[in-house]
Amino acid sequence: MTPSSVAVSATKVTPPRPPSRYLRRERLTERLDESVGAGRTVVLASAPAGAGKSTLLNGWLQGRPGEVGWLQVDEGDDDPSRFWACVATALRDVVPSLAETMAAALADGTDAVVDGLVNDVAATGSEVVLVLDDYHLVTNPEVHSSVERLVWSRPANLVLVISTRVDPPFRLGRLRVRDQLTEVRAADLRFDSEEAGWLLDAESVGLGPEAVEQLTSRTEGWAAGLVLASLSLRDGGDATDFVTSFHGDDQLVADYLSEEFLDSLEPAERRHLLEVSVLERLCGALIDEVCGTTDGTAWLESLAGSNQLVIALDRTGTWFRFHHLLRDLLRAELARTAPTRRAELHEAAARWHETSGDLTSAIEHYLQAGCDLEAADLVADNATTLLNIGRTYTVTRYIERLGDLVDRHEGLAIVHGWVCFVTGRFTEAERSLEVARTLDVEGVDAGLIMSLTAMIHLAEGDVAAGLEVVQGEVPATEPTHPMVLGGVRVMAGRFEESRPFLAQANEMAASRPDHFVAAVAPVFEAIAELESGRARTAHDLAQRSIDYADDHRLAEAAQMSLAHSVVARTTDDPDEALAAALRGVQLARRSPENVMLTYALASAADVAFDHGDAAATDLRAEARSIVDRCNDAGIAGRYLARVEARHGLATPPPADTPAEALTERELSVLRYLPSKLSQREIAGELYVSLNTVKTHSRAIYRKLGVDGRAAAVQAARDQDLL
Repeated sequence: MTPSSVAVSATKVTPPRPPSRYLRRERLTERLDESVGAGRTVVLASAPAGAGKSTLLNGWLQGRPGEVGWLQVDEGDDDPSRFWACVATALRDVVPSLAETMAAALADGTDAVVDGLVNDVAATGSEVVLVLDDYHLVTNPEVHSSVERLVWSRPANLVLVISTRVDPPFRLGRLRVRDQLTEVRAADLRFDSEEAGWLLDAESVGLGPEAVEQLTSRTEGWAAGLVLASLSLRDGGDATDFVTSFHGDDQLVADYLSEEFLDSLEPAERRHLLEVSVLERLCGALIDEVCGTTDGTAWLESLAGSNQLVIALDRTGTWFRFHHLLRDLLRAELARTAPTRRAELHEAAARWHETSGDLTSAIEHYLQAGCDLEAADLVADNATTLLNIGRTYTVTRYIERLGDLVDRHEGLAIVHGWVCFVTGRFTEAERSLEVARTLDVEGVDAGLIMSLTAMIHLAEGDVAAGLEVVQGEVPATEPTHPMVLGGVRVMAGRFEESRPFLAQANEMAASRPDHFVAAVAPVFEAIAELESGRARTAHDLAQRSIDYADDHRLAEAAQMSLAHSVVARTTDDPDEALAAALRGVQLARRSPENVMLTYALASAADVAFDHGDAAATDLRAEARSIVDRCNDAGIAGRYLARVEARHGLATPPPADTPAEALTERELSVLRYLPSKLSQREIAGELYVSLNTVKTHSRAIYRKLGVDGRAAAVQAARDQDLL
């Protein structure tokens, strides 16, 4: 699976452009300056839709020195990985090092991501402002928890601004008690009569002071209500009658939009507005694609110039969005009047976003259009990209929304298998793979299915089962497949057999390119070299792999763990050896793979014993506990036995007995030892008594110089008896 980056739309990290008639509200901006200057550097702007939160904050920040990162939160940011990637993008011009820091920390969890952000922001030495706009769209407790961690661990030079319709689930009371919170509420944002008069352009439309006062009272100073009123007043009707009939509560404003604003439009203009309402963000090219027009850019510019509920999202006037209230009302009207057309519009938008490379928007539009098959195809085709940059939550959510299609869509079943594998749910992963095998009648995905099946067996600690799976003849269609075919053979001690597969993986990875396979395949080669007694070659391979991973932002991948384990055992520097050994364990713990973790732990214990480190005993004990519950830990179990013998924790095995010493009946029993069958079940398979199997097993162990079944399997494999 190949890591990549998912682009963050520029409009998500650009403050909205102020409306054409912008009022700088000095009474509020001065209060914000004073409060933040006094050390209340968590700013919470919490008020209903249309209260003017974003406009106020944008205007305030434009008048301040210092650097600003602005993130327009949307529903997709419920994924912790995506959320913090977007934060890093929002701050990329302010804290250039942050993207790399957070990408590296992501595998350690959101706490490590937040700590990295705190350290990088603190290192800038200058004031940094981070705005999280529309934060109410976040519902994931993990995101809330990580943002609250930022609240409490923020450096002195960070001003954190949260704009939301509802209070976040943070300990706001504690912030208030500690005098660290600046709050802007709906009551603060209400326009007074003087401000309302300016917004309404009262003099131009013939509104006297009393009428302005009455309209301000009826709207309760609500910015969106006043903007809606100003739109109607431009029509030249009787201002007094309008003021008398206009009310500012949500339902009446909704009625106003439906009955006055929409009904007053020409049919073509009304239809155009309804159609583009399916879009979260608007640009001319997208409008033309969705609506079949050719003047999208000019139409959008004209609309934005006359309607303050159309908000610019960049400084170039390319991207816009509807005010949420207007958008929601337009969508409701479209769903009521043209449900079939609505689906067509979403499908057209999906195709445009897919062509433009905006994967998440394309999938969302396909789902809204009811095009579940197209959405599933897109998820399946791009899951590798998403999973390798940590978007497990996003992929899982898509699969849940696609419901039982996962049982009928081959690609989606494979993706579900991968998700279950990386989250340690092996039984579910195997079920999904069985579904995929049934659906893959032409064998198109046989390589992926084989690879994942083998990886599950290794994760469960059953090298024999993994080795059995990869014996089949399946054409390699992507680099992951030959890498797994070679990697399983390495962990089974079949080093010479592994070489052509790993060479093929390297060749395919270089031609794609596939940076993940290019980094990881040489790790298996390094292990094979080390186990074959060629320490210098192993060291060079492992170090090149680490350097490559560093260059391609793969340093934190769990599969890089054994590269560090090899370096630990082949370096002449004691300090480097211990640090590399522990680094290997740290990375291996991020994956549910038992065989990999055992090998990393055994390596770390070996090095720690050599250097008298106190952690050696615990590392060895943990490795032994894993091996004891594995069916077949392969060379990891064999290596651990060598470590234990070398450091006086077990009796060294005698020299290998020639293979001829095993009788035919003993060889018959030996062939069943790699399986999960009990001795009683083996007896049933061979039509002999349980005592006969026990007798043959003891003879096998004695002749192979081992003390148990798992060790006998690996020893027999080393002597080409299996």
